[in-house]
Formats: sequence, structure tokens, C-alpha cells
Amino acid sequence: MKKRVFFQTIAAMVIFFVLGCTVDQTKVKSVQAQPQPAQFRDSESAYYHFIEAQLAIKRGNLDTAGDHIHQALQKDPNSSYLQIELCMIYFQQKKNQEALEVVKKLMKKDPEDVEANILYGRISQELEHFIEAKQAYKKVIAKDPKKENIYLLLGRLYMQDKEDDQALRVYQDLVKNFPGSYVGRFFMGKILSTMGKLDEAEEAFKQTLELQPDLEEPRSELIQLYKKRGLDHKVIQTYNELLEKNPDNEGAALELGFYYHESGKTGKAEAILKPLGNRSLTDSVVIQKFVQLYLNPKKYEAALAVLEYMLKGAPNSPELNYFAGVAYGGLDRDDKALVHFEKVAHGSRFYQNSVVHIAFIYQQQGDVEKAIGFLNEVRKKLPEDPEILLYLGSFYEETEQFDNAVTALKKGIDIDPKHVRLHFRLGVVYDKIGKKDETIDIMRTVIRLDPKNANALNYLGYTYADLGTNLDEAENLIKEALKYKPDDGYITDSLGWVYYKKGLYGKAVEMLERAVKLIPNDPIILEHLGDAYLKINNSKKALEYYNRSLKHQKKDKEKIEKKIQTLTQKGSES
Repeated sequence: MKKRVFFQTIAAMVIFFVLGCTVDQTKVKSVQAQPQPAQFRDSESAYYHFIEAQLAIKRGNLDTAGDHIHQALQKDPNSSYLQIELCMIYFQQKKNQEALEVVKKLMKKDPEDVEANILYGRISQELEHFIEAKQAYKKVIAKDPKKENIYLLLGRLYMQDKEDDQALRVYQDLVKNFPGSYVGRFFMGKILSTMGKLDEAEEAFKQTLELQPDLEEPRSELIQLYKKRGLDHKVIQTYNELLEKNPDNEGAALELGFYYHESGKTGKAEAILKPLGNRSLTDSVVIQKFVQLYLNPKKYEAALAVLEYMLKGAPNSPELNYFAGVAYGGLDRDDKALVHFEKVAHGSRFYQNSVVHIAFIYQQQGDVEKAIGFLNEVRKKLPEDPEILLYLGSFYEETEQFDNAVTALKKGIDIDPKHVRLHFRLGVVYDKIGKKDETIDIMRTVIRLDPKNANALNYLGYTYADLGTNLDEAENLIKEALKYKPDDGYITDSLGWVYYKKGLYGKAVEMLERAVKLIPNDPIILEHLGDAYLKINNSKKALEYYNRSLKHQKKDKEKIEKKIQTLTQKGSES
């Protein structure tokens, strides 16, 4: 059965600028008299340029169309129709400010012009000037109450701003002027439901269905309304109506199965969900709907309840087992997660993700060597998979097997020379073994491959700062990184450290204070701030941040302890 797509219908209704906003060719001054063939070919006429503009629009060449309309306006400068056409071209080109200027001139000439007000409202809405858009739409409706689509636009603006009373009045007026508007009744129902007027909302949704019996959305809204009222029999009845109208409504079937489960009707739940499990082997929509309803919103308990029944219909499904692993992992039930991830066979599209999950579970259980051994076994099945080498290299790095890490990461790069994360990880490993030149070269490669990679921009900038070289370039790199991650405490710390290295200690303190607010307990950032305060002769503050740093240090405490000891001794001597 072919579905009626409700919101596509609405979208079609609100392409209003096609309705009532096209140029009336008979009113272009230069063609008030019926043109003769010679006149039509006259490149000096406004009509000629108007026609050329229409042809250019049909070819999708809006720049050329705009040029012709400009030339037509030179011949007929007072034509509001040509000005509206120019405004529409600008709007389609997303030149909203230019479109706005044109339409403002039109409205100055005639503030009550309906087409101009429609365009002004639409452009204002695009620019998020919602108050102006509402005012324009209200003026249009007052002037011409038969502009059905404007009610929809105005009502949605009020709904967006949670002005429910205003929105409701707009849709009530829409229904009054257009008794056959099922869209108006649908949105009345949504607003009334939000306002807690559930009986009136129910009536509005039922009226929508009387006008358009095949719509699914009103029934979905009725289901939620009946759930709020605890009307179980109506919930089930309406779900069944949905499925009778459209047996392929996977979302409704999944929800009804779960509803039966929650109601303790496990037999009915299984009767719906077990066949869906089997169907999921060949119908990808079942999988998509399941993910949309349960996994994406992280409803892991509900996901597992549904999967329990679906797996009875397809116990070896790699997709369903993978999702079960993800859900159990989301609930920190790693042993159960492992059971399901291990059922995802080689050859499945989820195999790579499953083995990575397994490796990380081993890591979280404190057995990184087991994760390494496992991934090395996986490599025999996926020898050309750069992702596996990325994770293998990361685990080697974690266990300080740096030579092995370099080997694994380089093999991954050989397979995929443009793999940004492999390059980045290799740069970090080189840094950890003191190969600063190699680190710098690798980070430059990452930035070449991905110019907006904030982590690489920051890493390179901080490396320069730490070395005390190329400080102007370091500052520029880190500022560029902050464009993409403006509230990142580590990047903010890097910029503060650059200022410190440049001797700009006041700016360093200011920036490092901001970094500490973003990440209050990072020992390195706290130490940096202590160093900066020491440089501006504020020993008390320096000592405060050194002590805070020491509190959060997990290793290499000697350096910070020495700084505290030195400051304490100076304090006692003074």
C-alpha cells in the first residue's frame, strides 16, 4: 500500500511564493500591447529581458536570470512585478539581505501589497527575524483571508515560540475559512494536546481523519494521547488501525509489541516481534526503525526487551546481536555484551564494529594485553583494515610498547595514506618517545589532509610553545583551533601557554584562568596557571594552584612538589 506522506503534503502547501508571487506578464509596461515577433526579438525591450530571465530560471541559471531582470528594470524601473521577480531570484540564491532590500522598497511604495508582504515575511523568517515575519503574515491574512498557506506559516511560527494560544487562534481561523483543511485540524489537535485539553485534541485528530482517513500521523498522535489518559484498549485499537491501513508500518509494529510487553501480554508481544526479527534479515527498514526508536535515544532497557523477542525469530542475526551488544554495553553489562558481539560473524557489516567493542571491553576490564592479542587475531581476517591497526596501535601506545605502536600505525597508513586519525595517533606516539621533529611533520600532514582539525592545530601549536620556537605560528595555529572548538579547555590552556612563553604573563593568567574554569581539575593546566601567577609576582596564587595541581597529579609528582617546596621556603624566609 502506498503511504500518504503527511508532512510532504504540508511542505508542498507552504511553497507559497509560487502562488500569487509570480510576475504577471501582462502588466510589464513594455508589453501592455501584444508584442509582434520583431518586438519580441528586440533586445531593448523589458519584455525581451523578462522572457530571457524565465528561460534562464528554467535552465537553473539564476545569475543570468538576475542580470536580465536588472536590464528589464532599467527599461521599466517602476514595475513592481519585475521587482518581485528579482526578489524571488535573490531569495532562491540565498542572497537574503539583497532580497530584503528590494522588498522593503516595494513595501515603502505600497505597505499593503500582499505579495510584497508575503515575501517580506518569508525572507524575515529565513533570517530568523521572527517578529517581523509574524507581523507580515498577519497583515497578509487581514488583507486577504483566503491565503491558506500563510495561516500555516504563521501558526508554525507561534508554535515554534511556544505561543500556543496565538497558534491555536490562527489554526481556528484557518479551519473557519477553509472547512476542508485537515492540516489546520491536525495542528489544532497538537496544540490542544500540549495545552492539556485532551478531549478537544482527540476530537480535532478525529476530524482530521474524517477528512483524510489514510493519514498515519493523526493516529500516532491519538496513540500518545490515549497513553496519557491510560486508555489501554484505545491505544491497542489505534495501533491495530495503523497496521490495518499499512501492514508495512514497522515503527507501529515495534511500538505495539513493546506496549504489549510492558502490559504483561508477552504472548501478544512475541506474536508481533518474533516475525519482525525474521523480517529484519531481508528488510532494512525494520532495523532502521528499531535504531531510531530505541538505540539512538539510548533507551537500552526497552531495546533489550524488544530484541529478546526479535532474536527468537532470528537468533543468528548479526544486526540484532550487534544491537544487543550495544544495549548491554550502554548498561555496563559487559559480560552480556561480549556474548552478543561474539555472535557477529566475519562478513557482516557490523563485524568490524563488534570486534572493536570486544577489544575495548577487554581494555575496560583491565586486560589491555588481551585486547592486543585479540586484535592481532582479527587482523588475520581483516589484514587490509586500517581501523583495526588504528586501535591496535592505540593499545600498544597505552601499554608503552611504542615501537609496536609505530609499526602498527605505519602499516595502517600504508593501506590508507589519507587516514587522518592514523597520522594523528602516530604523531602523538612520536611525541611520547621524544621525536619532536617527526611529531611536527606528522601534525603538518594531518592539517594538510584536514585543515579544520582542531586537535592537530592545537597539538602542533602547543608543541612549538613547549619548545619555545615559532611562537607567532603557534599562536595562530591555536587561535585557528579555537574557531572550531571555542570552549575547549585544553586548547585554551595551549593559548595561555603560548602567551607565557612569549612573556605576556598578564594575558597568560587571563587565558589560563578561563582554561581552569572549563577544566577545573587538570593538573597540567593548574600548574601552568601557577607558573603564570609566579611570573606576575603573586606567590600566594601560584602556591594555591600548585597545591591544587599536586592533588590531581597521578605520577611525576616530584617536579610540582619541588615548586611548592621552593615557594614555601621563600615564604618562611620573608
